[in-house]
Amino acid sequence: MSAVSCAKSKQQHSANYDLVVSQLLAQMTISEKIGQMSQVNGAEGSIPDDFAAAIRDGKIGSVINEVDVTTVNELQRIATKESRLGIPLLIGRDVIHGFKTIFPIPLGQAASWSPDVIEQGARIAALEASTVGINWTFAPMIDISRDPRWGRIAESLGEDPYLCSTLGTAMVKGFQGNKLNELGSIASCAKHFAGYGASESGRDYHTVNIPENELRNVYLPPFKAAAEAGVATFMAAFSDLNGVPASGNKWLMNDILRDEWDYNGLLVSDWDSIKQLSTHGFTEDDKQAALMAIDAGIDMEMASPTYRDHSESLIAEGKIDIAHIDQMVARILTLKYQLGLFENPYTCAEQLPNIVNEQHLNSAKDAAIKSCVLLQNHNNTLPLSTANINSLAVIGPLADDGYEQLGTWVFDGEEQHSQTCLQAIKKHVGDDVLVNYAKALDNTRTDNIEQINDAVALAAKSDVAVLFVGEEAILSGEAHCRSNIDLPGKQQYLIDELAKTGTPIIAVIMAGRPLTLAKVIEKVDSILYAWHPGSMGGPAIADLLFGNAVPSGKLPVTFPRTVGQIPLYYAQKHGGRPVSDDSYVHMNDIPMRAPQTSLGMSASHLDTHFTPQFPFGFGLSYSKFSYTDLELSAAEINFNQTLTITCQLTNIGDVASDEIAQLYIRDLVGSVTRPVKELKRFKRVHLLAGESKQVSFELCAQDLTFYDRDMKLNAEPGKFQLWVGGDSNASLCADFHLLANN
Repeated sequence: MSAVSCAKSKQQHSANYDLVVSQLLAQMTISEKIGQMSQVNGAEGSIPDDFAAAIRDGKIGSVINEVDVTTVNELQRIATKESRLGIPLLIGRDVIHGFKTIFPIPLGQAASWSPDVIEQGARIAALEASTVGINWTFAPMIDISRDPRWGRIAESLGEDPYLCSTLGTAMVKGFQGNKLNELGSIASCAKHFAGYGASESGRDYHTVNIPENELRNVYLPPFKAAAEAGVATFMAAFSDLNGVPASGNKWLMNDILRDEWDYNGLLVSDWDSIKQLSTHGFTEDDKQAALMAIDAGIDMEMASPTYRDHSESLIAEGKIDIAHIDQMVARILTLKYQLGLFENPYTCAEQLPNIVNEQHLNSAKDAAIKSCVLLQNHNNTLPLSTANINSLAVIGPLADDGYEQLGTWVFDGEEQHSQTCLQAIKKHVGDDVLVNYAKALDNTRTDNIEQINDAVALAAKSDVAVLFVGEEAILSGEAHCRSNIDLPGKQQYLIDELAKTGTPIIAVIMAGRPLTLAKVIEKVDSILYAWHPGSMGGPAIADLLFGNAVPSGKLPVTFPRTVGQIPLYYAQKHGGRPVSDDSYVHMNDIPMRAPQTSLGMSASHLDTHFTPQFPFGFGLSYSKFSYTDLELSAAEINFNQTLTITCQLTNIGDVASDEIAQLYIRDLVGSVTRPVKELKRFKRVHLLAGESKQVSFELCAQDLTFYDRDMKLNAEPGKFQLWVGGDSNASLCADFHLLANN
């Protein structure tokens, strides 16, 4: 393997990309152009002869999943020194919540409601991934996700378009930095375009049916926000959308993304998804699949070889215009210029911060602290105090498992860098508290209960039991969907048995999705929802348990009472017979042999309450907050005015804490029906015990826009309601009017 020089760091390139790209395109053969459109999987640290030959011949434009820096540098050397035109490679890798330093899963990070946390996590992932030559990652995943059965909800930023847009753009900024060609910046990818989160029954890769109005008002806004934020690339979804698979969906990719949004970045398929157009029944064979994907404008094919195998013949047959190919290749070459790869394609890890350094770990810990959501805290069981307890039982299959706490879709994070909850608790209490540990179950899925009696005995002789349950990392993420989202295995049985001891129980739940917790709530005193918290989950959770940190996380997704309520989300439509406490009827309240009637009936299930277990935006603290004195700067605004909303937020507890104040609106009458509430602003506020602060938000007509029945983006005059509070059930309310634009 030849030596390479990487002494020159990335600097701003002053070239006119349009000019240099057009000059390079003019020199390229059809085969070389098609090569740029092909991304292939790496060979895990080796370079087979045929692989090297394909790069020399200009038949590969990008390599995915190669993380050996020596190999990556050699691949770049072959591409730039031994190919005819010297075009460098894009090196792709999923580092969606970290490279070596692993942050909480994206859904967990979303629970922080903190753009700063999201941006910092992506920045550290980019810096660490850059040390091995990665220059492109496939995040953020900004699919609106309202079905917790779907495994990939773990990768998402939740159910709400505004929150997802805000956090998604922060992630783009973190990955890409100020300039793509700066050292440590990598290209980001908005995925999966579009509607993938609405897969029927929460089954991955499955069909998606979304009316265009809902698509535009709910599912597309985060992608439009990412495009406006300068995200370098987009990825097409696996699924079909209203019968047309995304990888062949010209309306979605060309009419909306390119023409309507004027997006000019690179568009890549998902893994093998072009070849799968035939599996969908959308195309007859691979050749037609390549034709449909190219016609739709998918610039680069990931993994499958339909472009390489069939594009030249499609061009020769006149089915594809070479000018169209040139546009696609131009976008690929432009990104390579923007990344500074033509100037210097090589990587020197020494120029970048060390991986898993103290600063990175501290950031991961801060993210984990802010991501945890306190769902229940009866009798102020938390925080614990070493002064008040002599013994502590630490129980459960996830208490001391550094691998499982990392979460789904982690390819490069290593268990050796994890600090577990058991380790952190022992370190925190030292010799002051006796720690009794029992795993109780071999894993979260097991039906073997042989170890449970020992765990129960430990709990019975301890002052408090901290129970670590949930689901292993492999039970969420891509292709890992569940029809039953209760705690798997015998974990509920473990909880039931522990509850019989009378020892106070604190449940720390690690999971990649919202779980149905009705049976858990009845048996435990406190619930801290930790998602999968990453490398520093242990120290973060220990700090929260013992009051060194105060929970401030808020749910980015609704928690259902039962799986039968799904989909359940806060921004539902009102309907013609909305349910309320006055109209709700449980089936057990209906007399036997009751006469058939619909009087008093409403949009609800007979066998469970209509409300969720925990609403969107919910999260407790070790303190309490009150919202008062809501004031609006005006009762009416026109299209050119800004409405200022203020309220008084007071910490009425005795612990200094952060509160995330949330602003919701409702458009009461629209040309299409509007949600009962929509998040429009949020703000993190730190308050000392007893302290009050005025919280201020601003809204303008642009914030009130939606796509109407003609698919036009408009703000319609009329009456609006707004609420300010600590979750989507906020009750502090006021009205205002948007006046017609004369």
